Amino acid sequence: MKTNSRMRDCWVALNFVCSVEFWRMAVFWTLALVNSYLQLFSRAFFFRISRSYPRCSPRPTATSISKTIAPTRPLCIITGATSGLGAASAHALSREGFYVVLAGRSSYLLSKTVEEIRKQNADAHLKAFQIDLSCFQSIINFKNALEQWLSDSNMHPSVQVLINNAGIFATSCRFTNEGYDQMMGTNYIGAFALTNLLLPLLRSSPVPSRIVNVTSFTHRCVSGTQVDEETLAGKYFSRSKQYPCAHIYEYSKFCLLLFSYELHRRLYLKDKSLNVSVLYVFLNAVDPGVVETNIMREVPSFLSQLAFMVLRLLGLLQSPENGVESIVDATLAPPESSGEYFFGGRGRTVNSSKLSYDRELAEKLWTSSYKLFIESQLVSKDIS
Repeated sequence: MKTNSRMRDCWVALNFVCSVEFWRMAVFWTLALVNSYLQLFSRAFFFRISRSYPRCSPRPTATSISKTIAPTRPLCIITGATSGLGAASAHALSREGFYVVLAGRSSYLLSKTVEEIRKQNADAHLKAFQIDLSCFQSIINFKNALEQWLSDSNMHPSVQVLINNAGIFATSCRFTNEGYDQMMGTNYIGAFALTNLLLPLLRSSPVPSRIVNVTSFTHRCVSGTQVDEETLAGKYFSRSKQYPCAHIYEYSKFCLLLFSYELHRRLYLKDKSLNVSVLYVFLNAVDPGVVETNIMREVPSFLSQLAFMVLRLLGLLQSPENGVESIVDATLAPPESSGEYFFGGRGRTVNSSKLSYDRELAEKLWTSSYKLFIESQLVSKDIS
């Protein structure tokens, strides 16, 4: 039986190596990562220009908060908090003084992560909620449970930070209850829906709130794309004979980045033109680089371990504890950093791909995404 299992694993690995997707990941993704690092280092060594931002205290000052509201710990929601970067972010931000809400699919892993954080930080303020971002009903349930918890705990009905970190890399085609490709549903559509549902809580914050979207250098591999509903739902990709896992992952992260810039323009730039005092919702995108997590668990283990070994030798592989630095930078950066693309740690930022700054494409993406958002609400009501 073990021999048959090994032969089957070897056959799966061989098929994957012979696929276009494998070589796209091996070549194009590596070039995209190198592009980001070259941009980072060329600014520092050749142009002597480093666009970076310092970290600020997350705690509101007495003068920045209404006298009728007692100052409390800022509330931070982290999706995909059961492992990898999500768990590392929860560790780091609990030490920074946040009341951290951990959101993830597995209640067991959530409990385990909470227990591990409390072992290292006895003063950590934590709350765990179960959520599956590929299921719209689960997102609604999370939002309702969060609001109920805030009410029952006599906490201010607001959120100060939302970190859209959850993401998957699937090697086979799977669909959500709404009929979306699961990778698109989790990596982008779910983040779009959650952000829109939580916007009232972010807007009602007595201090400026922040959204941090965790994207990827792989977005640079997207050279031209459509952003209609069929493509966003993944139905366009399902026509391929072989599941284009690398293409869909790149596309999902590109959409998340494009959405980040569009939301920044809608929430920040429009309000900035008003001649009144406005509390803004700031937004940053984060590229943590290559981090050794279990996101590649569906890739044949031999290949993923080989890739990690090569990246480690090149000095490009980070542990979650190191990779989380850019996420913390974006979370604690000053308000003027809104709309930036954080990469490389130490508060540093770089430019994302040229296509990601296309305003017309971003507006089309918003329109198509919102249509799917409304459709998901209707489907959710029918299922209920």
